[in-house]
Amino acid sequence: MMVMVIVVVIVVVIVNLLMVVMMVMVMVVLVSMVVVLVKKVLMVVVLVVVMFSGYFLATKL
Repeated sequence: MMVMVIVVVIVVVIVNLLMVVMMVMVMVVLVSMVVVLVKKVLMVVVLVVVMFSGYFLATKL
């Protein structure tokens, strides 16, 4: 009887650990995707700012 309980506890702990690992993996993937998106958005913003400043300078000069 005790052996069964021990086995069940071990299985539950292993499953919980796997769940935690999966969650961490998903979080890492999401964070990396967000970082890539932010980098792309920043690139676009910088390009737009450069274009606008260049246009502004050209019209002023």
